[in-house]
Amino acid sequence: MNIAVLTISDTRTSANDTSGDYLVTAMQESHHVVPVRKIVRDDIYAIRAIISEWISNDQIEVIVTTGGTGFGGRDSTPEALTPLFDKQIDGFGELFRFLSFSDIGTSTIQSRALAGFANGTFIFALPGSTGACRLAWEQILVEQLDESFRPCNFAELVSKSKPTTE
Repeated sequence: MNIAVLTISDTRTSANDTSGDYLVTAMQESHHVVPVRKIVRDDIYAIRAIISEWISNDQIEVIVTTGGTGFGGRDSTPEALTPLFDKQIDGFGELFRFLSFSDIGTSTIQSRALAGFANGTFIFALPGSTGACRLAWEQILVEQLDESFRPCNFAELVSKSKPTTE
């Protein structure tokens, strides 16, 4: 699958984006292609501009973001993404927080990890910590983005959902 990675942060750079580095490596090790990776400041409209461009690109099947999902003053990823969704995947955030509880206890209540579907593209918004990205990838996404995982997965839905350009 073609997966775009977006780090949302006012402080991360290509030199210190450990969460983005982890995601790209894990995706490639799982035989996915990462055609584009960017870093954007935590700004609703800057985030929306990039995500809107990517969901209109029929070569990008999945978008994974990291950062901006907390409760801090400038954390705005959910507010940026939610209006773009055609459908929200409620179970993603619920499952992420459930799994996260064993690592960080009740602090997981402050996570606003979420996922949705827009213009045939799946979008997963993860917290900015590398540990949270590892948890989401290893315990949720690696299986859901593998078309051989049963009884169901998102990978097999992508081919049915992306608009064709004929």
